Amino acid sequence: MWFKNLLVYRFTRPFDLSPEQLDEQLRKDQFTPCGSQETSQAGWVSPMGDLSQELCHTANGCIMLCARKEEKILPAAVVRERLEQRVQEIEAKEDRRVYRKEKETLKEEIIFECLPQAFTKSRRTFGYIDTQQGLLLVDASSYAAAEAWIKLLRESIGSLPVIAVQVVDTPARVMTDWLQGGELPEALENGDECEMREASEGGAIARMKKQDLSGDEIEAHLSAGKLVHKLALQWDEQVQFVLQDDLAIKRLRFSEKLVTEAQDASDGDKAAQFNADFALMTGTLQELLPALFSWFGGVNDHTPV
Repeated sequence: MWFKNLLVYRFTRPFDLSPEQLDEQLRKDQFTPCGSQETSQAGWVSPMGDLSQELCHTANGCIMLCARKEEKILPAAVVRERLEQRVQEIEAKEDRRVYRKEKETLKEEIIFECLPQAFTKSRRTFGYIDTQQGLLLVDASSYAAAEAWIKLLRESIGSLPVIAVQVVDTPARVMTDWLQGGELPEALENGDECEMREASEGGAIARMKKQDLSGDEIEAHLSAGKLVHKLALQWDEQVQFVLQDDLAIKRLRFSEKLVTEAQDASDGDKAAQFNADFALMTGTLQELLPALFSWFGGVNDHTPV
């Protein structure tokens, strides 16, 4: 499986649990479906799905984990409609007005009654610990989602000393310099989209897609003082992604060559396919991330913990 987004954290102390010890800790919070009166449940499942019972999958010194969250779907419109109906029945039958406090109690009763019949939705979030580079990487589209994943892991193992990676140089200014004619780092190429913003709060935003980023229109925005906050990049002909000024990586795509290499290595076996995907992905990211940090002056180890 290949990550589509990437949020990167660094450990402030070495991660010292072995995969076997970590697996044992995670089993205390193994996923179980929602009970009849539960609105949500979260826990750990095998990264390999039905192919394995193990809660940790390892390759290249990396430990892959997968959290599953299940939520009951109870549309607000349904609850509101049933509440209005019940209020009307009470007011008609008892010839009195139903006030706010009683409505809140009735609403809770309706939710309690409806939960056993409610549909559920489920999502899986993957992440892995790179014990060699001291990093934690989460396939999440927002820091809020990543922090929820980290919170669950922290609760499972008792301590997780990680912080979001910060770099020495300001990414927005460095990426702006690249588009203003500055020399790109080795093996790095601009893509065909970016987002630029005025430095002042609430300032204008310009979004460009499928466009030559060396053109006059881009130069006009840069000359007006806008800074690059998102930039499409390609690295070493292996990975394409959109890099944000907070170092979030979105729309991560690995080259067809890497994907095909993993498929060839698996020979049609699903478990072998997962292992090959993970090994090639982690190996590639172990090369990309140090390079990425170096583009911005390296990791700021003095970030407050």
